[in-house]
Amino acid sequence: MTRLSPRNALRRAAGLLAAAGLLAVVPLAGAAAPARADEPPVFTLGGPAETGLHPYRAGGGPKPSRLGITVTAPSGEEGTGFAGRFTLTFDLSGVAGFADVAFDGAASGAETSDGGASGAGASGGGTAPDCEVTGAKAVCVGTGVRPGTHPVAALVVTAAGGERGDSGTITVTGEAEGAAFTPFTTRVTVGGPDLVMEELPFRTELVPGDRQQAPITFANRGAGDAEGVLLTLRYTRGLDIPQRYSNCRYSEDDPGPSGVGRTTALCTVEGAFEAGEAYTLATPLTIEATERAYRDTFLYRIEEAGPPRPAPAAFERGDGAVLRAVPVTGPQKRAAGRTADPTPHDNQREADFRTENTADFAAYGDRVSGARGATVTADVGFRNVGPAWIGHLRSGEDVAVVDFTVPRGASVVAKPDRCRAVTAAGEYREDQRSPAPRYLCPTSPAVHDGEGLDLPFALRIEEFLTGAEGEVTVRAPSARNPALPFDPAPANNTARLVLNAGDDGDGGPSTPPTSDPGPDASPSGAPATSAPGGGAAGASGGSDSGSGHGGGLASTGSGALTVAGAAAVALTAGLALVAAARRRTGRHS
Repeated sequence: MTRLSPRNALRRAAGLLAAAGLLAVVPLAGAAAPARADEPPVFTLGGPAETGLHPYRAGGGPKPSRLGITVTAPSGEEGTGFAGRFTLTFDLSGVAGFADVAFDGAASGAETSDGGASGAGASGGGTAPDCEVTGAKAVCVGTGVRPGTHPVAALVVTAAGGERGDSGTITVTGEAEGAAFTPFTTRVTVGGPDLVMEELPFRTELVPGDRQQAPITFANRGAGDAEGVLLTLRYTRGLDIPQRYSNCRYSEDDPGPSGVGRTTALCTVEGAFEAGEAYTLATPLTIEATERAYRDTFLYRIEEAGPPRPAPAAFERGDGAVLRAVPVTGPQKRAAGRTADPTPHDNQREADFRTENTADFAAYGDRVSGARGATVTADVGFRNVGPAWIGHLRSGEDVAVVDFTVPRGASVVAKPDRCRAVTAAGEYREDQRSPAPRYLCPTSPAVHDGEGLDLPFALRIEEFLTGAEGEVTVRAPSARNPALPFDPAPANNTARLVLNAGDDGDGGPSTPPTSDPGPDASPSGAPATSAPGGGAAGASGGSDSGSGHGGGLASTGSGALTVAGAAAVALTAGLALVAAARRRTGRHS
């Protein structure tokens, strides 16, 4: 029996997680190297390290395995893809005599042996390659490779006579004018294990604090034993498995405001798992719905531990007992036939949980002050006070949107990238560059407890108004049905942004906004100048508000008017300083 360390099994986990859709697909040969401007782009071919074939059955129909080949092109600033023609050549001599190879002629989406999607119609982002097999060689010709990792071909491999244990390799190379390809080799073996994960009958309607056991059970329905297995557990933010086993490594991925915040556990379980037998954990796992649970998922997957793979980063070993698997005995034992197709689609199960819980989304506004012409920063947004996190994992839809109405007398000169300008009625607005009366700022599909959105808007004060108010509302993405179904306190979904607050004690206006535009304003109350830029003065939120340009009185040459103008400027600056002091003491109240 081959003994496997958690480190070696973790090296294989990157490929297994990619097959399960848990990690970005990265070819085993490595990431594509970025090309310098004076060098041709280098593309990396990849796929599963090993592919198992069901043994040939005389008199029975062949049971094929599908082997997906991918191509990875540099992305980001270094990668622009490739628009030319390319040729892929498959050396099939290593499997000649015991395997037949064809190409899946279906469109993209064909099942591959690594759990992904491929097909002749799913090339690396360009046209579908045209593939032809001639003896021990196959050639595919295609056009165009987009940045990133994409399926480029799907091989259909079937055992043709031979014996269990027959093994060989398929090597893929590529060439193109103006581009280079790194080759890829995969091993094909007749027989081998076919691990199947059994589906557990979870209770899926929960309340916070509920616990239930997860006696994970799997069978080997293949034609050979598995030398060690790798159990993958992946669960979202509202769930927890309190145990931390010493032969498992754990990672908290994408924990930020825009990420789901899943926990992934990779557990190496040593032993010989025989064909035709079923196994279960010696001690069932415990799945707990925490106080922040709402809509959560739990994925559990089994794979043969196999040869080493690159280890994912940021995984930490548990410090508890060793997780073990034992044969299933008694009435729970299930016959594991040796004639099943060794495909990976049944290695993985998922469960969705609904927990009776709430999340309080509380909007916050701001108070900003400044003379006409100054640019100030208003910080608005919302916080998820909890207790639950909210995620739309299946649909991928935004959880909520912040609806911000700009106060009178101000115009937006800079906004967060996620926000889009709309009309005053909230309708579509084609012009996204000039100031708008209203902005919609969507969240991501996940909003964690204790987090939310912080949205700084740079406002130019076009007209000096005392106590002008804008509105900040966090609501559902649909304006027709704005209520947040999980929020028990809708009263705090709305806050105010107050411009040049009055003296009513709480920073809000004591009377409707009144205009004090100065003698050079137009009769309609619009600013005399409408330049959308605005300087940097006051961008810290009003501390420099008195230094904004355009707020003084026009000089007429009269000494009396000059003195009066100076007094007016001094009074305006004094009011701005008082309002700024109030803002510092009452911000976000």
